[in-house]
Amino acid sequence: MGAVIPLVLISVLVWYVTGPGAETISRGTPIPDVTLEMVTFEESEIRITVRNTGPVPIRIVQGDVNDRIQPSAVEPDGYLERLETATVRIPYEWNEGEPYNVGITIHDGTRFDRDIPAASLAIPIDLPRVGLLALAGTYIGIIPVFIGMMWLPFIRRLSSRGLSFFLALTIGLLLFLGIDTLEEALAISSEGISGTLNGGLLIAVAAVSAFMVLQCISGRLGHARGAGFGAALMVSIGIGLHNFGEGLALGAALNLGSLAFSAYLMAGFAIHNTTEGIAIVAPLSSHRRTMRKLVALGAVAGAPAVLGAWTGGFSYSPITTVIFLGVGAGAIFQVILAISRWIIPSWQELSSPPVAAGVMAGMAIMYVTSILV
Repeated sequence: MGAVIPLVLISVLVWYVTGPGAETISRGTPIPDVTLEMVTFEESEIRITVRNTGPVPIRIVQGDVNDRIQPSAVEPDGYLERLETATVRIPYEWNEGEPYNVGITIHDGTRFDRDIPAASLAIPIDLPRVGLLALAGTYIGIIPVFIGMMWLPFIRRLSSRGLSFFLALTIGLLLFLGIDTLEEALAISSEGISGTLNGGLLIAVAAVSAFMVLQCISGRLGHARGAGFGAALMVSIGIGLHNFGEGLALGAALNLGSLAFSAYLMAGFAIHNTTEGIAIVAPLSSHRRTMRKLVALGAVAGAPAVLGAWTGGFSYSPITTVIFLGVGAGAIFQVILAISRWIIPSWQELSSPPVAAGVMAGMAIMYVTSILV
């Protein structure tokens, strides 16, 4: 009974504030807010995904292209409650590669718009496109990870100081990936999510949740499978979540026409992600007969890039993308903690030249290879 009474009282308070007491408390006029989450270009048509992120219901009355009113239709209808979405369809003969400014106007005359740097035909859901996105995910995720894992024989021949350097290098690589993932999530949040939805806090919630879940898993794996394999598996999971977010960004960019699909770009992704293989195999330096384990670990780390490319290419959403990137960042930081506890028994070890040099070298390698992307 003691747990129910506070819930009943707060429910009554909320009912009064939003109901009978609303007129006595409210002052001023609520300002509407609308977010144009996505703009896609179809054959002779532009489609705008609109979300009402303001405090009051709104009604979409017209759409425009380059500040010129165009005939438009709204599906399912133009009336949007808070957080509800609709699609504005504007018949328009657009040109490939040209920049456009698209907008919508609501019932009170307020206009909301979005700039598109270069128009590109939206990716249709068909077998060739599925194969194309799968190939892109394979190029940037699966192949580079397995190539990087081929450093295992070399790492096994290292001295204890050399091994400490490479394990610390793993921490540097992952630290860069975690920061890069957070930066990408914040960029997408600022561009595609209204401030009303608190994109930054959404990233924090997703990251902390992933961190705590993997912290529990890490503890169980460490005891069940041994520290080395448990650490390698957690590294693979963290990198896999990061690569899923990377695939999301790639698929969405291809769909929205904001990224050139070129051999140079694929080469940049491949070089950048090859270093992830080192992070996976470094904890396995003392393990033997690990071929099946290596294949499984490489698949866990690389295959999510294909899934991400499909998701981003065919059903892109800024909110879900930000959530996945937040989860990926939280997972990576948990892996950093797990590996640090394993290879650095005390904080004094950070002053060891091999460890310090390894962390700095890992960060530097990822930065240099990221410039190619």
